[in-house]
This record gives sequence, C-alpha cells and structure tokens, in this order.
Amino acid sequence: MSGLRETFEAETSTGAPTGAPTAVGGLHEVRVPGSALFTEAQPPARAGLPAALFVHGLGGSTRNWELLMAELAGTVDGQAVDLPGFGQSPPPDDADLSLDAHMRAVVDHIERGERGPVHLFGNSLGGAVVTRLAALRPDLVRSLTLISPALPELPPQTTAWPTALLALPGAAGVIRRASRGTTFDSQTQAVLELCYGDPGRIPPERRAVMVAEYRRRAELPYTLDVLARSARGIVRAYTERGAHSLWRQAERVTAPTLLVYGLRDKLVGYRMARRASRAFADSRLLVLPEAGHVAMMEFPALLAARVEDFLAEVDG
Repeated sequence: MSGLRETFEAETSTGAPTGAPTAVGGLHEVRVPGSALFTEAQPPARAGLPAALFVHGLGGSTRNWELLMAELAGTVDGQAVDLPGFGQSPPPDDADLSLDAHMRAVVDHIERGERGPVHLFGNSLGGAVVTRLAALRPDLVRSLTLISPALPELPPQTTAWPTALLALPGAAGVIRRASRGTTFDSQTQAVLELCYGDPGRIPPERRAVMVAEYRRRAELPYTLDVLARSARGIVRAYTERGAHSLWRQAERVTAPTLLVYGLRDKLVGYRMARRASRAFADSRLLVLPEAGHVAMMEFPALLAARVEDFLAEVDG
C-alpha cells in the first residue's frame, strides 16, 4: 500500500447525524505521570476487535467522538481520551500544555493500558499530536486516521486567525471580557459556526448537549488558560524546524494513513490536503465537500464506512 488514493464523497446519501448521540461506556480515570486522564469507551460489538484510540482537537473532548465510535463498534474496540485540561481531565501538575506534553500523555495512556499498537485517530490539535506520536513511537501505532489535522499552514487562512490569536499573551482576559453579557447559547453557536460546515444539520437535542457542555467548561476557572496555553503550543510547533518539524515528522510516519479534509473547513485549509498526501508515505485522501472541521461529528456514518474500508485493508 503506497502513494495517494483520493476520494471525493457526496455526503447527502448517508445524511448527517440524527437523534441524540448513542450512549457509550462511562468515563474512567487513568493516572499517568503528572496527569489524570479521563477516557470514554465504546463497548465493542464482540470480543477480540483491534484497539483504537481517539484524540480530540483544541477545546474538544471525548464527546467529539461518540457518534463515530458508536458507528465503529463492530470494527474496533474504541476509547477516546480527554487531553490534559480538556473535557473532564484536569490540567497537568506542571502546567505544560505543549504539543510534546499532550503527546507524552497519550503515549503514557497507551502504555499503561497495554493496548498498543492501536488504530489512532486525531482531529485538529489531536491530529498534530498523533502525527508526532506515530513518527517517534511507530511501535504503538497500527494505522492513522487524521481528520483536519493541525499541521503547519503558513499563513493560516483568514478564518483561522481568531484561533491563532488565542496564543497571544493576555488573550484569555480579552475573551473573558468580550463574552460578558452574551449567552451560552450564542457563544456555543459561534463555535459551531466556526467548526461545522452547516450548523443547521445539528439536531436540537444534540445542540442542547453542546450548550450544556460549553456552560460547564466556561465555568471552570482554568478553561481559558488551558485553551491559550495549548494554542501557544500549536503555534510553537508550527515554527519548529529540522527533525522536530511536524512536516518532517509526517514524512517519517510509516503507518498507513487516512487523511480526511472538508471543503468547508474554516480552520484547516483544503490546500494542505495535497501537501499532507505527499508527506505521509502510505496515504489515502478522503474529501468531504460539505464537511467543516469536525467531519466525525457531521457525517459519522459516511466517515465510518470509509474508515471500515481503510482498516479492512490495513488489517487484511
């Protein structure tokens, strides 16, 4: 398996998610050095399925993967992890939220659980984290599925600048002041407009869950600081050169890789899809014309079908 395989998918035939997310196993705390990580498991349809681990993006959580994990219950034994400071996981003891620190937390989780090598999934920030992991610890990775991975894009597209500005000193305070007087519903809607190709596809009950989660996160004293520090980590990773460059590390990845990009993505430009397909030696490119930044939440059934084909090829 080598070279680029590119597929354009029309999402209309499979549709967007309908109804509330399928219930998955409860959250479980896993202690790794310097951090308490919370994970969410999807009970597999049967015993003996290969292990998979799902890593969310900036501001995300295990909940970002619930729909896709439910669709893949007959294919993998899936777990999603809350990175340090996100979801239910508290910030790390040393306050290090760099890309390397997030990667070490994921490595520690895989090793503590003795589940490797795993089929590894990453979205946005999570995509950068697992790319570095696959380059440095190939023994832990069976395959990579990267959904709008946050690989260096310089300059970023205009709609991504507000996220990049999170990395500036004092950004947390500016956001805190700017959000005064606005409702959690309107704040959540602004995030959805940024991340979804079409927020109108989100069912009302799903939107209510998102608003409740946004409210919970907003009321935590460390949320904005975690966002700012993690954004700073992404910007720092974008400027790294030599062997530590993310693009150079992508070239070192030997695991079969499925690249997923949405044409309506406001955070990761589709122009990076071609570069990524050249960088990863054993890659396939899936393009979703109607998807934004979170294809696994927008078109879980369609994406699951393509992932099943990919993993069948890998495992076969």
